[in-house]
Amino acid sequence: MQHKHSFVDRIEETLIAILLGLMTVITFANVIARFGFNSNILWALELTVFLFGWLVLLGASYAVKKHSHLGVDAILNMVSPAVARVLGLISVAACLLFAVFMVKGAYDYWAVFADLPPTTGRWFPTGFAEKFRSQSFYEVQDVPMVGFLRFLEDLINYGDEYEKLPKVVPYLVLPVSMALLLFRFIQAGLQIWRGETDRLVASHEVEDEIEEVRALQGEHD
Repeated sequence: MQHKHSFVDRIEETLIAILLGLMTVITFANVIARFGFNSNILWALELTVFLFGWLVLLGASYAVKKHSHLGVDAILNMVSPAVARVLGLISVAACLLFAVFMVKGAYDYWAVFADLPPTTGRWFPTGFAEKFRSQSFYEVQDVPMVGFLRFLEDLINYGDEYEKLPKVVPYLVLPVSMALLLFRFIQAGLQIWRGETDRLVASHEVEDEIEEVRALQGEHD
């Protein structure tokens, strides 16, 4: 099981690293183009924004998995383990409710760009809309269409060609990341229920770094 978790961790960490690396390379290339060749990569800024969005949204669910989101655990440290566990479960329940809302909202926003029906219901999905206005022909402003995605023209755009990248592609991260966030909160809730932890936030990187600095200072003294 540990090897499986490590493998999944490597996939997520590699994807996050690739996104960060692409942002750096594209931004650096655009700077060189501007100051070195008095030119400009037209699509660089927009693509960097999309990559940053993917990085943040996918990183949010990964941070839940690693218990590394910012949080306040002063009250949890003052109460008994049993009470801390109950408070942890209440926190997870609130986060799960939030994640469900986000999954519905994210899917409904993305679905029309994919020529798919959004869900019905104001707060929770009660079905799929029978009539909706497809926005699959919507394109981004600057990022050009790439060849390996041309199948989308027949799949969702009724054979019409895309000049720019269709919005369905960069916005796919919305439902995917929110579904992952919901899944990670479920995992965190199960960990608290099984007694493996008593809180959503179990990371204390700042405190650990302070202790390391103090230890190094002690060695030098």
